[in-house]
Amino acid sequence: MPVGTQGTVKGISPEELRDIGSQFILANTYHLLLRPGPEMVARHGGLPGFTGYPGPFLTDSGGFQVMSLGHMRQITEQGAVFKSHIDGNVVELPPERSIEVQEALGADVIMAFDECPPYPATEEYVSASLERTARWLERSLRAKTKSEQALFAIVQGGVFPHLRERSLALTLPFDTPGFAIGGLAVGEAKEDMYPVVSQVTNALPSGKPRYLMGVGHPEDLVASIALGVDMFDCVYPTRTGRFGYALTDDGRLNLNSSKPRGELIPLDADCDCYACRHFTRAYIGHLLKAEEMLGPRMLSLHNLRYLHRLVERARSAIERGGYTEWAFAWGERYFKGRIPSWFAAALDSSC
Repeated sequence: MPVGTQGTVKGISPEELRDIGSQFILANTYHLLLRPGPEMVARHGGLPGFTGYPGPFLTDSGGFQVMSLGHMRQITEQGAVFKSHIDGNVVELPPERSIEVQEALGADVIMAFDECPPYPATEEYVSASLERTARWLERSLRAKTKSEQALFAIVQGGVFPHLRERSLALTLPFDTPGFAIGGLAVGEAKEDMYPVVSQVTNALPSGKPRYLMGVGHPEDLVASIALGVDMFDCVYPTRTGRFGYALTDDGRLNLNSSKPRGELIPLDADCDCYACRHFTRAYIGHLLKAEEMLGPRMLSLHNLRYLHRLVERARSAIERGGYTEWAFAWGERYFKGRIPSWFAAALDSSC
């Protein structure tokens, strides 16, 4: 799911998103609460009318952004109290307000309000946090009024297996339409992350979507799909594009370096995006050096299309019963023959 935090995927128009195969856009409760406010979005009939993107939306509850505020926020049983990063005003965000805002935004999938613990955090802190997140889940469900919106619960617990088990025990009985895995990709090593993903996906019901929050590196998608994850979001493809990098099966291509700036070939010969069909590496490298906005825009567009193509290929491999074989072949090329142990272990778990 491309990330449109403030109601836009940076530099990419709704028509371009449709053209590259985007199916779902993520927007953020925290940012849209502060600016322009949910009332303005509601006056447009919700996010599709406000943004011009006619497809479905998912809204994050704001829990991750509240965590990232650090000293500017306080977590209590009631909810979060924080200072706006825009004007410094104090804002209260209990679970009930998070759901109220998400309902006004009109998203198709909304998230229960949770606390995403920072990394590293002590076992005691993570334990207390997940217990509070479970209580906030119950309050979020009670506050929900719109039946057409699907509310997903979030499993927390950090990198502690017994705490993930506790969070699962508290979360699964609510039987929400889908489940998210939160609190990962926040600084921990991949060797610590993937046993948790495997543990949680093995416990989640197979007939409901599993959403790994904030994860979007190509290798993470391939490994996590092997473990049964269905949904992802991340700013990585567009942020990487703005920094001058293109995603390919051979790894990241740095358009800031001199070699690609002399190459009269596409970013990726296998890609069907607008940038790869119309421009050379040399031209896009020129745009970056000249600080022309078309360069980062085209790299962002390509990177989003690359991830869409990647999951399309993964889906095809699953349908023909050859996912593990395909994923190992992809990994051999991507990692240049040096597949990390965590990646191999994830694929072996899917056998």
